[in-house]
Amino acid sequence: MEWLGLAGKVVAVTGGSSGLGEATAASLLAQEARVVALDVNPAATASAVETIHCDVTEASSVHAAFEQIASTYGRLDVLANFAGVNRPGLLVDYYKADASKEASVEQFDLQVAVNQKGPFLCAQAAARMMIAQRSGVIVNVSSEAGAEGSVGQSIYAATKGALNSFTLSWAKEWGRFGIRVVGVAPAINEPTPMGNPEHVAALAATRGMDADSVEADYTTRIPLGRPGRHHEIADLVTYLASDRASYITGTTIAVTGGKSRG
Repeated sequence: MEWLGLAGKVVAVTGGSSGLGEATAASLLAQEARVVALDVNPAATASAVETIHCDVTEASSVHAAFEQIASTYGRLDVLANFAGVNRPGLLVDYYKADASKEASVEQFDLQVAVNQKGPFLCAQAAARMMIAQRSGVIVNVSSEAGAEGSVGQSIYAATKGALNSFTLSWAKEWGRFGIRVVGVAPAINEPTPMGNPEHVAALAATRGMDADSVEADYTTRIPLGRPGRHHEIADLVTYLASDRASYITGTTIAVTGGKSRG
């Protein structure tokens, strides 16, 4: 749409080869943006999307990916931090049902590395370019859990809470350079967790319920009565990336269908 004015803008999407990242890459591409998908498992999301191998947990990999963007395009207008992982686990298995479902140091290290260190490294690399050009947008994809907490997902929720804090601080640091930093916090989206049996089994164990009950437990918490759809998050990120959102910075927007613990 001409209204958004994203044609020709250079956009990097971490985790852009699958899930919400892939949907957002497609949405931005439809607005004629030049989209680069950064992913540890790069795959062509569309013929016009460039893919670059990037392990967001490794500084050298991030540096090389953003150097390639600078060399190819000469600028970066938008970074969307989608890459993330979730490994459910109670801090202490008080059900004493399955000790393997208790949170481990390995789960902690992985989630902190991908969900917290990854956005830090990518935003730092992007901001170096954006400060020089005195413009840019960084969108951090958080989670409803980052603001509300979540039973059996304390590590994941903590990393997303940290991402919310990054959004607040970076917006204050870089606003003087014309850089906006915005967060988006989805809740439950299609496909629901039922699409990943291993994730569902782990989450069910943390909540003392049968795996078959997880989906009903999720959907009954959503006032709109259904999970979100990928395009609904992608559309918001696309809008926030545009100059139509030019006065939105330093905030995280919930996209949850009204879901909360209240």
